[in-house]
Amino acid sequence: MTEPPHGEHPAHERPMDERPAGEPDDAPQRARAMRRLKLVAQYSTGFVYLVSRTGVTGEQVALSRDLAPLLDKMRAQTRLPLAAGFGISTPEQAGAVAKMADGVVVGSAIVRQIEKDPAGLEALARSLAERMKK
Repeated sequence: MTEPPHGEHPAHERPMDERPAGEPDDAPQRARAMRRLKLVAQYSTGFVYLVSRTGVTGEQVALSRDLAPLLDKMRAQTRLPLAAGFGISTPEQAGAVAKMADGVVVGSAIVRQIEKDPAGLEALARSLAERMKK
């Protein structure tokens, strides 16, 4: 494989200057990603929704370390508000994202709460909102 998907090769988890000689360079993927960000900025209206992580949807234990750099790169391309979601499931995570992004999208945690105990949905929404205000 000449170019594994980003994150699919152990080399992608370390900066280039820390990689042993011979490990693949992900520059082509980074270039494509920047072109995509420019296109998103060009064609978006209202706000830009950024997927905060790669992989499967659903609740996650921790936020992706790629989120802050992604937001920075997108801010360099547009003045539109940026919303981030995908895997944000706790009030603590929502609060952390709210400090970086203009909007926070929570999905799976709300679905889980509805399935588990619909009466607790208001309390979950309030706890998410309170943490995002801090």
